[in-house]
Amino acid sequence: HWLERHCQMTDLLYTEKDLVTSLKDYIRAEEDKLEQVKKWAEKLDVLSATATQDPEGFLGHPVNAFKLMKRLNTEWGELESLVLKDMSDGFISNLTIQRQYFPNDDDQTGAAKALMRLQDTYRLDTHTISSGELPVEHPIYPMTVEDCFELGKIAYSDADYYHTELWMEQALKQLDGGEESTVDMVTILDYLSYSIYQQGELERALDYTKRLLKLDSAHQRANGNLKYFEYQLAKQNKVEAEEGQKEKEKREREKREASDKKGRPADYLPERRKYEQLCRGEGIKMTPRRQSRMFCRYSDNNHHPLYVLGPVKQEDEWDRPRIIRYHDILSNSEIEKVKELAKPRLRRATISNPITGVLETAHYRISKSAWLTSYEDPVVDKINQRIEDITGLNVKTAEELQVANYGVGGQYEPHFDFGRKDEPDAFKELGTGNRIATWLIYMSDVPSGGATVFTDVGAAVWPKKGSAVFWYNLFASGEGDYSTRHAACPVLVGNKWVSNKWMHERGQEFRRRCTLNESE
Repeated sequence: HWLERHCQMTDLLYTEKDLVTSLKDYIRAEEDKLEQVKKWAEKLDVLSATATQDPEGFLGHPVNAFKLMKRLNTEWGELESLVLKDMSDGFISNLTIQRQYFPNDDDQTGAAKALMRLQDTYRLDTHTISSGELPVEHPIYPMTVEDCFELGKIAYSDADYYHTELWMEQALKQLDGGEESTVDMVTILDYLSYSIYQQGELERALDYTKRLLKLDSAHQRANGNLKYFEYQLAKQNKVEAEEGQKEKEKREREKREASDKKGRPADYLPERRKYEQLCRGEGIKMTPRRQSRMFCRYSDNNHHPLYVLGPVKQEDEWDRPRIIRYHDILSNSEIEKVKELAKPRLRRATISNPITGVLETAHYRISKSAWLTSYEDPVVDKINQRIEDITGLNVKTAEELQVANYGVGGQYEPHFDFGRKDEPDAFKELGTGNRIATWLIYMSDVPSGGATVFTDVGAAVWPKKGSAVFWYNLFASGEGDYSTRHAACPVLVGNKWVSNKWMHERGQEFRRRCTLNESE
């Protein structure tokens, strides 16, 4: 979706700027044309007023008679051509050319869903989003009633009545606050009452239906809904009146449970709750005692010649699994070069199908990625060599450097980097064994959101430009370390660039020796 393709969204901004310039040129051309017509009209207004005072005397002058013939035969024809001249050709032509790059309905729907995903993950209310009150330094352009209504409609078409209610209510609040809109209140109330009814709140649905009918008493659907809601409510009240104490307690419990689950998708799992908590910086499970055993240090990777005089800055991010951050791994110029190489070929990121092993797109990974090989540019080769020097692992059997771009709403839900036992064909095509380790480089700072979280252990690692984090996906025995299950949180504000290097088992036999203990 366009909202997640940040670098392509940037191109769209320049496209729109070009169209605005073209539109201004068209307006100027129309104004120039109108000015010419206006001058002609003013000149003839004076002339005809004088001529009609004494028509015979006026036409008695041979020059006046000639000029009248000339005006009617030639000049009025020229004026007609000027009035009929279409000044919009240039603008329409430019618009037609640029339209092929415009987002489509699917892109707009994707952008709306990304906003709602951010709303849920970071627990943002509709007013905060609508008013633009997010941690960003750029000018804020609030959402209009039409914008809020459009979000509600997209949610409604997906049978997502929870978000339909939220955004239709926001549209209604802005209308009640005096904002002018092309969307009328009756339409909003119609969507709102039905979405609330679908969530089982009959009394509120009835209240909004009554409010709608005060504005439009002849509204056919609302009149039908009014009778139906009143009938259902009377039926519900009768059942509740006849219930015993136990049934009442059970009903109240069911109501509370339904309220707790409100807004959650049908496939909501306990892990999703952990994931969203960690994305918000909540639920991190590092104790003070464990924290006291984690350090920052200068590392020369066992006296590696390149790092004896200039060791790398190493910081412990987590202890189990061990996650290490290396600071100042890439310079700004290297980052810009990698982005420059990746941008022309960014495509929707893929995942390995656990059954077939084939790479394919998935709804839970929303980013754009590109693969860079060592021979493409000396910078890529230098980065690969640097990874080998620092980790001590052979990168000749590693996958190519993957560059990924996560725009606003871009995410990758909880997953493992390694292939599990029930995925025998994972990475089979590569022929280099399982993914033994992950090296993740942050190539941008992210103002808000975008953390890498480890859901099983309650860890969160935040992006820092130029740094890299490293962890082993497999124990030395070759068994998978299930505590490395991780996710990329949605970007709330900003633009997240990362690059990944996945090292594989082959070639590491003498660099990371096997053990006989499965969990070591």
